[in-house]
Amino acid sequence: MGIREFPGGTPRGKGIAISMRRSPDVSPRRLSDISPQLRQLKYLVVDEAIKEDLKWSRSVEDLTGGPAGLTSIEERILRITGYYGYQPWAASYKREERPRDGPGPAEAPAGAEAGRANRSGCRCSGLQLRKLSWGLAVVLCVCASWAGSTQLAKLTFQTFDAPFTLTWFATTWNCLFFPLYYAGHVCKAADRQSVKQRYRECCRFFGDNGLTLKVFFTKAAPFGVLWTLTNYLYLHAIKKINTTDVSVLFCCNKAFVFLLSWIVLRDRFMGVRIVAAILAIAGIVMMTYADGFHSHSVIGIALVVGSASMSALYKVLFKLLLGSAKFGEAALFLSILGVFNVLFITCIPVILYFTKVEYWSSFNDIPWGNLCGFSVLLLTFNIVLNFGIAVTYPTLMSLGIVLSVPVNAVVDHYTSEIVFNGVRVIAIIIIGLGFLLLLLPEEWDVWLVKLLTRLKVRKKEETAEGGGDLGSGPRNKSRRARPSFAR
Repeated sequence: MGIREFPGGTPRGKGIAISMRRSPDVSPRRLSDISPQLRQLKYLVVDEAIKEDLKWSRSVEDLTGGPAGLTSIEERILRITGYYGYQPWAASYKREERPRDGPGPAEAPAGAEAGRANRSGCRCSGLQLRKLSWGLAVVLCVCASWAGSTQLAKLTFQTFDAPFTLTWFATTWNCLFFPLYYAGHVCKAADRQSVKQRYRECCRFFGDNGLTLKVFFTKAAPFGVLWTLTNYLYLHAIKKINTTDVSVLFCCNKAFVFLLSWIVLRDRFMGVRIVAAILAIAGIVMMTYADGFHSHSVIGIALVVGSASMSALYKVLFKLLLGSAKFGEAALFLSILGVFNVLFITCIPVILYFTKVEYWSSFNDIPWGNLCGFSVLLLTFNIVLNFGIAVTYPTLMSLGIVLSVPVNAVVDHYTSEIVFNGVRVIAIIIIGLGFLLLLLPEEWDVWLVKLLTRLKVRKKEETAEGGGDLGSGPRNKSRRARPSFAR
């Protein structure tokens, strides 16, 4: 090594000797002291056997395994010549045998960085664990409120056959959204605002002029109509078919949202979501076939598909016209929908009552407990669905809707005469699978490739470590068997 690096002899060695680092463990040496040996190195011919012994000698091993990977020029030459019994490996071994009570000055920043990284990793994992815990609670709440409201509506129609009146009564409870939000703001916010200040700040969501009469009729009234149609069609479908079919068919609204967003909002095209939409449509057809295309089942399926379509149109138009809303703005908007329902939709139940389309003989015959219970469950469902994103992931909240399907299926199995034939079960599975595919994030393919790459790299590292462990034994043994050339 050192022989071929310096063919020029002594003059070049003198020029380089100025900047050479000297070993602190031995007395200082100069290249001029060993100039005769250096001149002899020029004509030195090394035998192959000697090269092999030199490769396994401890001096060369110390050369390649130094702290900085390379040693100084002077130390290389002194190793080869063995001048004055210079043995740098003895000093290096002494340094390696010293006990290390703590990190040195150069290692302290790295240790501090590692400690900070570990603390931040623990903090991130704790935050994720907290979000997952809240997510589990939110999923259970969404599932229980949605399935409970569906079953309670089915029970209410046995004695009170008025789906539109029930829709109007439940939508009126939307007026409580903003008061409940303000109560939470007073309890949690550090800088509390008055009701008027908070209302004016949330009204900026509608524009610089706030909530004007024109804004009310152009941006709030259409959504009030869509809200009422969504709930009415859903409740009317419950009268025609069982709650299991209604709940699973309503899950198709996720596919309709994707299709409308792709067409209207020009969202990113994703093949997996197209597959999910096809699965949803196939599930609707199979669900219709499950009961043999009877008139009640066909009408009920058409009603719930219409409800899912209105829900998808509501979401896409909201994003198109109003964009995204903060918590206070969303609460104010939903309260405005309740006010619109009271002011402009109240006349419709009255007309239906006097035309005896939805008629009840006495107000005492109205099951107020069922009506209030349904309204509270629906209000809880909307509150959790709109504000649950503050404590958990949106995907987990959506899982609560699809989990309500098996809950309704179990209840229908014991309370109704539903027949779970093969076609119905396959349709439920297909629609549920399509719903889950729609929950995949947009970058799911990139994440999948990264995960597979990471697993492949880890497997290669484990294989290399296993091969290194197997090969280290014979190599160390051969090293111990060879004598040191420098000695």
